[in-house]
Amino acid sequence: MLSIFQILNLLLDIVWFFVIAHIIMSWLISFQVLNVRQPIVGQIWFGMNRLMAPMYNRIRKVLPSMGGLDLAPLVVIVGIMVLRILIRNNAAALM
Repeated sequence: MLSIFQILNLLLDIVWFFVIAHIIMSWLISFQVLNVRQPIVGQIWFGMNRLMAPMYNRIRKVLPSMGGLDLAPLVVIVGIMVLRILIRNNAAALM
C-alpha cells in the first residue's frame, strides 16, 4: 500500500514540475526573453500548452474572469499541495 502512495506522490511531483515550468516559460515569453517564433521554443511552448490545457480549462470554467490574470495554475498548485498532504497523512496512518 505504501508503494501506491509513493507512486501517487511521484506523479504529483511530475505535474508540479510541469506547472512550474509552464508558469516560468509564460513569464519569459511575456517579458520577451523567449520568442515563440524560434522553432525549439515554439515546439516546447505549444507542447506544454497542449499538455496543461485540459487541466486548466476545467478550472477556468469554474473561476470568474479576472481580466488578464490567469489563476488556474495557482489553483492547480494548491490542489497538488492538498493532495500531497492527504497522501502523506494517509500513508502515515497506515503505518
